Amino acid sequence: MTALKRKKARANGEGTIYQRKDGRWEAAGYVLAANSTRKRVRVYGSTRREAADKLTEKIANSNRGLPVATADSTVGDYLTYWLNGVAVHRLRENTHTRYAACVRLHLIPCLGTKKVARLTAKDVRTFLDQLRTTCQCCTQGLDTERKKCCAVGECCQKQLSALTVTYVHSVLKSALEHAVREDELPRNVARNVKATTHQPRRFRPLTADEARQFLDAARADRLHALYELALRTGLRKGELLGLHWEDLDVTTGTASIRRSLQRTRTGGLTRLPTKTRASERRIALPTGCLRSLKEHRERQDKERETAGTDWSDSGLVFTTPTGRPLDPANLTRRFRSFLNRAGIRRIRFHDLRHSTATLLLEQGVDLVVIKELLGHAHIGVTAGVYAHVRLRLQRQAIDTLGNALSSPQRCTDEPSAPMAVH
Repeated sequence: MTALKRKKARANGEGTIYQRKDGRWEAAGYVLAANSTRKRVRVYGSTRREAADKLTEKIANSNRGLPVATADSTVGDYLTYWLNGVAVHRLRENTHTRYAACVRLHLIPCLGTKKVARLTAKDVRTFLDQLRTTCQCCTQGLDTERKKCCAVGECCQKQLSALTVTYVHSVLKSALEHAVREDELPRNVARNVKATTHQPRRFRPLTADEARQFLDAARADRLHALYELALRTGLRKGELLGLHWEDLDVTTGTASIRRSLQRTRTGGLTRLPTKTRASERRIALPTGCLRSLKEHRERQDKERETAGTDWSDSGLVFTTPTGRPLDPANLTRRFRSFLNRAGIRRIRFHDLRHSTATLLLEQGVDLVVIKELLGHAHIGVTAGVYAHVRLRLQRQAIDTLGNALSSPQRCTDEPSAPMAVH
């Protein structure tokens, strides 16, 4: 009789694995918790291997000194763990910085001492209601050093905008969603709370006449090619500043958008991948842009000769007079000065992108084409941002149809056209 092979015992520290009565597999072991103590965690899987892999990953992270959230962690401990151990590997640095600010300024002060497992939808709703109605100067003591407003009993009622409250809510949802995926929580209570409704930022894109005035005035500016490319193609500021000469194909008249130039807190001016996978794209360049880019390259060659040994060969299309990358903040300042000199009403640089899409929509260009040009991840983003333009076009179409239907009928004497027979 063949003896049954006994399963190999798990080594000390590897935890235990067993099958539950409901059919799922449960694995348990000790890991480093967010409060620097060692606690027992439990993970689950549909198979023994799945549960074992989840536990192995947690123990490996613990052995590397990374704390692991547990069900009895406080919200503050869990958010700290999530920011430093999870989100930091998935978010861009600037996005992670904004998330960290939300956690530090709003989430931890209000919810930090509550247990993650005991957090309820009511707790989240009460927190958000308090957030949108409380003066931030009073809450954070912003006027204490200045000894004004709230510090002297004259509350300035500086409340967060609805958009900021929604952003804080989304950060909490993202953090708790990770706990659900890791089987630390049965459900994401933040998702059960209705998101704050807010009015989208209103923008006034350039009209066709203003756009022509803008292009005419830009011809005298050193960054003429950049401004024209921004208005004619809708590229983002970072995409324009991260454009390399090797990304341009003069033969086919196209540009490959692969990266974005941004300033980060730790790396300074940094070339990063595009915002989303859809943002990495190839676009057709208008004839006017090809001409202005050729002139821009000739100007850059002269600047290279003038700079001599001070020239920094970055390979970028748009640079300083010494070849170094253009800082996005400096471009914003230059853009404002240009608008003032040209006598054009003040708009944000990003409104050039809105102007591109608006003008294309008004010319009857299909929404799918605009979505691909702008590099939106989903067409719903394009449709949502420019809903007001589509509504105006619908009204124009309805009015056109109304005019056609209200036109005088042809004289009854006139014989009607014979009906075609198929």
